[in-house]
This record gives sequence, structure tokens and C-alpha cells, in this order.
Amino acid sequence: MPFMSAYIFSTENWKRSQDEVNKLMSLVLRLLSSDLHLFSENNIRLRILGSREGVAEKIVKAIDNAEETTKDNTAGTLALCFNYGGHLEIAEAVQKAAIAGEDMQNITPEELGNYMYAPEIPPVDLIVRSGGDQRISNFMLWRAAYSELMFLDNAWPDMTKEDVSSIIEEYNNRNRRFGK
Repeated sequence: MPFMSAYIFSTENWKRSQDEVNKLMSLVLRLLSSDLHLFSENNIRLRILGSREGVAEKIVKAIDNAEETTKDNTAGTLALCFNYGGHLEIAEAVQKAAIAGEDMQNITPEELGNYMYAPEIPPVDLIVRSGGDQRISNFMLWRAAYSELMFLDNAWPDMTKEDVSSIIEEYNNRNRRFGK
């Protein structure tokens, strides 16, 4: 799997209790700081997709450091969606395209895609939603156009190797049509 993405904090998560937001920020800071060596040891490149607006400076610095530290890693890329919202990504891409002088009357999806967060990240093949919810929650809307969807009752931390094997097997048995 050359690319994998995880939704670790949405733009809507700021509406949670301050205690919960603080705990999530601590987890993100730990992941990007003290756990960073795990990505380097496994040759994994980190890309953090999302807005940095309103994010504490120490977390922004940790994001910058994580991306810089892992930029030359080649075994795979993990895109962490942090302070991310699909609507926001698309709106910001339109704004960037307009500022860059694109002909907004005739811009193509391919051209607009160049203004998305980390445009080198390919479209999403599979979205696995855990925890019994059956929605995509504003996740990678631009890249999810032809994604396969799977919904699991158990929560992400409770997933087993067998669950992952089952997900991969089911995905491999699907006939992807890409809108045809």
C-alpha cells in the first residue's frame, strides 16, 4: 500500500468539549514528536493535510518538523488529515486557483486538483469507517469520488489483524467501475 490516509482531527472537532480537544491535541503532538522515529525507522513519509489556522504554534512546528524529517522516505506515504474538512479543502483550492490567475470560467477538475492539499496524494481507493457510523464525515471529498466504502461496527482501536485481512480480501473481490 503506497498511500494510506487517516482522519485524526476534523475542522468540526473544535466543537467538542475543551477537555476532549486538549486530549486530542496531546495525542497529535505525541504522534508528531515522540513517535516520529517510528515513521523514519519504517521509511514512511508523513504528509499532514488540513488548515493550520487556529492550531497551536507548537503543533504547527511539530507538523513542519514531521514533514521535513520524513520527506525523503520512500516505502510509503501516510497522509494524516488534521484540522481537515473536505469542504474547506475544496474552498481553499478554489481560492488558490483564483489568486494564481486561473481562468475560473474554464478550469478543469484536473487543474483544480493541483491546488488541493498535497496534490501528489492520489484518489482514495477505499474508505473504511469504523465505530458503526455510516457516513464519510467530510473526509477527502475531492479524492473520494470513486472510493469503495466499508462500514465496521467495532471502533478503530478494537480492530484486529483478522479485520484488516477481511477488509483487504473484500476490497480485492470488488469490481471497481469508476462511474462506468
